Amino acid sequence: MEIKDMRAFYAIVEEGNISHAAQRLDIAQPALSRQMKRLEDDLGVQLFERGSRRIRLTEAGRLLYGRVENILGLVDGTEREITEIGSGAAGTIRIGTITTSGAMLLPGLIAKFHASYPQVTFQLWEADGARILELLDNRVIEIGITRTQVDTKRYDSIILPNEPLVAIADKNHLGGADGEEIRLLEIKEMPIIIPLRWQSMFIANCRKLGFTPRIICVSDSIVQDLLLAKMGMGVAVMPVSSRTLLTDGNLVYKKLVEPEIATHTVVAWLREQTLSTGCRHLIELFREMYV
Repeated sequence: MEIKDMRAFYAIVEEGNISHAAQRLDIAQPALSRQMKRLEDDLGVQLFERGSRRIRLTEAGRLLYGRVENILGLVDGTEREITEIGSGAAGTIRIGTITTSGAMLLPGLIAKFHASYPQVTFQLWEADGARILELLDNRVIEIGITRTQVDTKRYDSIILPNEPLVAIADKNHLGGADGEEIRLLEIKEMPIIIPLRWQSMFIANCRKLGFTPRIICVSDSIVQDLLLAKMGMGVAVMPVSSRTLLTDGNLVYKKLVEPEIATHTVVAWLREQTLSTGCRHLIELFREMYV
């Protein structure tokens, strides 16, 4: 099985159909179809379910997809490490991030970095913390931003200071001015919107105070959470850094206290991996801006 076959197969699965994959690979659709048919013949298995408008994988196809993702990650990572050593501020920086941290950290970081290194491009992945570490391990990405503790023997990392969770809602729900505190008991009867990451911790703190919170929505999309809060659906519980996304004057935030609930962000990369020059510059800038 050749690398070009792996790349073609991977592109088809990622794009969802052969025509889009052919455009991405810059080859004719019939040629790509023949290439996949030869691959199936060589392997002696059917990789795709026929008759569906969108590509569907067989069990063998799903297994191959997982292996190909790992192999291409290693191949591309190895090529990138070799070609970018000593090449200066050029190439592509691949970053994986969870939603809650990426939305607050990356826009300003990338904008400032681009002003100094305009030849560097970025590829961003968004996933949960476990998937981010998996992408790091497979060398699909160079930097992972997560709120998950990492193995210090395997990863180098920057750990940002703890940041408290806040309650965000329209003024009719919370009242008062921005920046004030609110006791957890004060939102006892309020409908709660919360990312999955903090659901268990939030519920546990509420139960210690003798009540079970009214959680009406669990969503890891900060934008969706803020929109629901804006529409008066309830109180969005999220990190204090989320306040930078508040553009509606009717939304206010208050720090949760008694007890204070905190979280932190970890920026990690593999210790054994030789980072690209651009990636090292980005980490230096990250320390300057956020540590």
